[in-house]
Amino acid sequence: MIYEKNMHSQDDTEQFALKLANLLQAQDTITLEGDLGAGKTTFTKALAKGLGVTRTVNSPTFTIIKQYEGRLPFNHLDVYRLAESDEDLGWDELFYGDAVSVVEWAHLIEPDLPQERLAIEIYRIGEHDERRFVLIPHGKRYEALCEELIK
Repeated sequence: MIYEKNMHSQDDTEQFALKLANLLQAQDTITLEGDLGAGKTTFTKALAKGLGVTRTVNSPTFTIIKQYEGRLPFNHLDVYRLAESDEDLGWDELFYGDAVSVVEWAHLIEPDLPQERLAIEIYRIGEHDERRFVLIPHGKRYEALCEELIK
């Protein structure tokens, strides 16, 4: 099943991310897709805040991964620069450790992603900060998570 939720402001996006953060547990993986400027990093910053991360979170575009401490360890990956790479970066250690992971541009490492995950696509709609979030759960845990999140 696919779930959709429209956000009418940046505050809506942040509240949605905070709600999701409260439902996450170790080894959860969220993948994010969307055009440049769609709001992937804004969403991720709010998610990190909801996980208790107090450091400034910004896009790891040039470092590929940034790791943070919070209620749960938090991995923020931006794999855009890996489009032409087949390098093994130890994905198993990241995705199956004790952290929550968010992967921007996840389609570029599709074969390396956990089979069970929550895929989120973000689309701009209308003017300003309006966005459509399309949630695609892979696995029963993520299906239940979406049901709770969309309530």
